Amino acid sequence: MKNKIHQSLKIQRTIAILILLLGVLLLVYMIVVENEFGALPLLFILSGSIWFYRLKFKIKKYKT
Repeated sequence: MKNKIHQSLKIQRTIAILILLLGVLLLVYMIVVENEFGALPLLFILSGSIWFYRLKFKIKKYKT
């Protein structure tokens, strides 16, 4: 059971990193193409970062 939860947290961590990277890429694209950034890339970066750090502490908790 503990291993299954740990694997689920690792998958969620990967998804959080992908959302964070998508936000960064979208931010760079919008700055280069439109010369301004939008709210959506910032929302992706913020939500991906928060999700990643919450999962980081949960994974640390399950390791002990």
